[in-house]
Amino acid sequence: MNDQNQPDGSAAHEHEHGALGDAEYAEFMQLAAEEGFDIHDVEGAIEEAGHGPLPVLAVVGRPNVGKSTLVNRIIGRREAVVEDKPGVTRDRVTYEAEWAGRRFKVVDTGGWEQDVLGIDASVAAQAEYAIEAADAVVFVVDAKVGATDTDEAVVRLLRKAGKPVVLAANKVDGLSGESDAAYLWALGLGEPHPVSALHGRGTGDMLDAVLEALPDAPAQTFGTGVGGPRRIALIGRPNVGKSSLLNKVAGEERVVVNEMAGTTRDPVDELIDLGGKTWKFVDTAGIRKRVHLQQGADYYASLRTAAAVEKAEVAVILLDASENISVQDQRIVTMAVDAGRAVVLAFNKWDTLDEERRYYLEREIETELGQVAWAPRVNVSARTGRHMEKLVPAIETALDGWESRVPTGRLNAFLGELVAAHPHPVRGGKQPRILFGTQAGTKPPRFVLFASGFIEAGYRRFIERRLREEFGFEGTPIHLSVRVREKRGAKKK
Repeated sequence: MNDQNQPDGSAAHEHEHGALGDAEYAEFMQLAAEEGFDIHDVEGAIEEAGHGPLPVLAVVGRPNVGKSTLVNRIIGRREAVVEDKPGVTRDRVTYEAEWAGRRFKVVDTGGWEQDVLGIDASVAAQAEYAIEAADAVVFVVDAKVGATDTDEAVVRLLRKAGKPVVLAANKVDGLSGESDAAYLWALGLGEPHPVSALHGRGTGDMLDAVLEALPDAPAQTFGTGVGGPRRIALIGRPNVGKSSLLNKVAGEERVVVNEMAGTTRDPVDELIDLGGKTWKFVDTAGIRKRVHLQQGADYYASLRTAAAVEKAEVAVILLDASENISVQDQRIVTMAVDAGRAVVLAFNKWDTLDEERRYYLEREIETELGQVAWAPRVNVSARTGRHMEKLVPAIETALDGWESRVPTGRLNAFLGELVAAHPHPVRGGKQPRILFGTQAGTKPPRFVLFASGFIEAGYRRFIERRLREEFGFEGTPIHLSVRVREKRGAKKK
């Protein structure tokens, strides 16, 4: 099923037609035309579903310069919380935006905590992650106030990162304010773009500059070298044994291990030979509470962990089998799934369990982790090495599912049988039908289905479940999007 590995020129085909080859694409487009779909809509749907991750734009700046207001302006709706005092935005929040026909993600950063280790450490923690994860950066400065010492600290980070930067001089409401913006040339980041995030003034020109800075598609940081090591992120809350597991698979003490939670601060990349292959393991700092409730180094560690997941292909989520599955565990699972990574669940400290705990743990897994019932599971002991040999097969299984692709003909034969046997419920006197579909991308598998009407979320989950039953996809999330056929003549009106 891994037919995405095509001869020379496959990269161009992937870009133009998602994961479809030329012949398959032509056949699919003919089918779409016969069903009455607008060809341009179908092409757009395939491109949208097949592009993989969208380029990421991070909006950074010190508190209360108008970052969230600018994000709302960029995405065209009031999503980010705005209040006239610093620190309202706490967690990083990601939105999708579109400008001049190009789609990208916008990350609203903010809420830099200014106590504990001081403003410099807090700025570094938030800005460094945002910059590291982004393809380009909008640096927002209050033109009325001018450049502050905090702004200079962010400038140093931006220069060190080497990412494209668009400088937004905010709160310029008229021509008189443009002279204030001109002073920001002194930051050395190029032309300041005078904008008013509140009123929209100048944001179009700024977004044009953003599109020039953003790549068409973000660079893949994994799987680029032929035969290169696959990237595995070990993630989990503190003290579940991530460092001990890494040491055990490495066969030596590579990482400091201590019973005190939070020993690991920064991710540690290790090339490890395991199961006859070389893997790149990343031992990440444990994720504690919600980011904005953390302080100092713990806060920084969580940001670095999120960055490690973004760079990985597989997330091995370590859970403590001797303790109840917590809300933190579930949040970590959600983070890996939302990032589109292959997932393996590793239950550590299995050797300490008695029969009663094993019984209740199985019930917890069914109720608390039902959303990732598709993830391979291994029961291990980082202390004794129990069942370590099962880790690599589980990782390989997850990678196979992550890279799997179903040919369009086979998919549509399956969909036809499924819809005939289990039609969508009738709603409002109408019964929408799945007409046809295709898998537009991999890593993770991304499907686009074309329907005669709105498909309810419950029926979409049913389709995903049956896709897994029929084609596997073990260890990987599945992205499913649905395009509804417009009524004939609707566009002419």
